Amino acid sequence: MARRVEQKARARERIAAQQAAQARAERRRRLLLAAGAVAVVVIVVAGLVIIRLAGGGKDNTATGPSGAADAQIMTGLTSIPDSTFTEVGTDAVQGGPSAITAPALTAGGKPKVLYIGAEYCPFCAAERWPVTVALSRFGSFSNLGTTHSSASDVFPNTPTLSFHEATYTSQYLAFTGVETTTNQQVNGQYAPLDTPTAEDQKAFDTYNAPPYVKEGGSIPFVDLGGKFVASGASYSPDILAGKTQAEVADALKDPSSPIAKAIVGSSNLYTAALCHVTGNQPSNVCTSAAVTAAAGKLGKS
Repeated sequence: MARRVEQKARARERIAAQQAAQARAERRRRLLLAAGAVAVVVIVVAGLVIIRLAGGGKDNTATGPSGAADAQIMTGLTSIPDSTFTEVGTDAVQGGPSAITAPALTAGGKPKVLYIGAEYCPFCAAERWPVTVALSRFGSFSNLGTTHSSASDVFPNTPTLSFHEATYTSQYLAFTGVETTTNQQVNGQYAPLDTPTAEDQKAFDTYNAPPYVKEGGSIPFVDLGGKFVASGASYSPDILAGKTQAEVADALKDPSSPIAKAIVGSSNLYTAALCHVTGNQPSNVCTSAAVTAAAGKLGKS
């Protein structure tokens, strides 16, 4: 009887020992799984950080062609028929330059056009097109660039031009184009590009604010000789979605194209403002039907 009791006691001890061992094994397994999961998370996070720091990843990288504007693009910008300017008019335009009272903005004895924007900015991307078309009626660009707006902003990868390192030659006007940052992020910030002069920064701070514009500090900012200013885009960048720069330039000659209606229409307003600044020179541009019609639609600040 005593032996049987002892055997049962030993059996219970073995069972308890086995259960304890199983419990320890289960705890070890769970700890290993947890440690493994943590390790995977750390690796994934580290990888994402490395990609971000390197400027890679879909969210940070603007896609599409960039570089110097080729002959096809330049021809599209500078050979728009007068009939297209006239037929397009300004009806599709949502904004444009407004007259201001300010000291003349000049450079080298000529009225100066100041543009301040950034390559990441989709609204800058949209507005560079009509600004370039209008200025091309008074002079010529060289080393004009092509780029896209940021891939991670609204209206991602809007095809556009770039004024960074571009030069402009005209007997009527001077031009300064400032692109403050690129479209690529480094450590969560867009990389710096051009720095405005103290004089240009003062013009931006002074006239890119009410009452000269409705909302202060927006880009792009365009000052046309101290006589007119524009802030923001005059049409929606969405019109350019999915297009290449060459396709945008090619569409400008077709007055029925939504792209032409937006860009050529906006350029009519810019041209009318510039004609006011240059004393209606050149006369063949400033006396054209499209420009004289647009002159009556220039805004007041």
